[in-house]
Amino acid sequence: MIPTNIGKTLPRFGFALLVALSAAGCVWVDDTEDLKAFTREQQARPSGRIEPLPQFKPYESFVYEGSSLRDPFRSLVKSENNRAALTDDSVKPDTERLKEYLEEFSVDELTMVGVITEPGQSQLWALIRDPNNEVHRVHQGNYLGNDYGEVVEISERSLELVEIISNGRGGWMQRPRTLSLDKQD
Repeated sequence: MIPTNIGKTLPRFGFALLVALSAAGCVWVDDTEDLKAFTREQQARPSGRIEPLPQFKPYESFVYEGSSLRDPFRSLVKSENNRAALTDDSVKPDTERLKEYLEEFSVDELTMVGVITEPGQSQLWALIRDPNNEVHRVHQGNYLGNDYGEVVEISERSLELVEIISNGRGGWMQRPRTLSLDKQD
């Protein structure tokens, strides 16, 4: 037969068992001579030296006196003709012409891989590889790159082109670029 007050005695028994097990872990050792020897050995060693704090230079205040000077971001001469003098109306891209296939890519994405000539002709054709690994023939007068780059000269080792880029002031300017023959290792 099972006693009816088992629900009350079981937690008490579990608690008593827990206290007995935790007290069993606390064992008194009479021989602590090895611990005392280790402590004496550590105390006999020379103690470490603590480095002194570094010397800091005292803060020297500075008074900025350039506030009375001219603003370097403003024009030296105020003139209505300044903007016109900075832009060259003769340089501008031809936006009316149809773009060629290689104008879809940046010049940095294009690689010159070779040069060929037609039999009996002296005109050089550059071989350009696009990012899709397709090779295209390009001759003087063709366009390539995003910045309206026109091929102006092809040699055995390089291709010269002139790009038309924005000058940042509402106008356009020309920039020369060179594609060199990719060295095969």
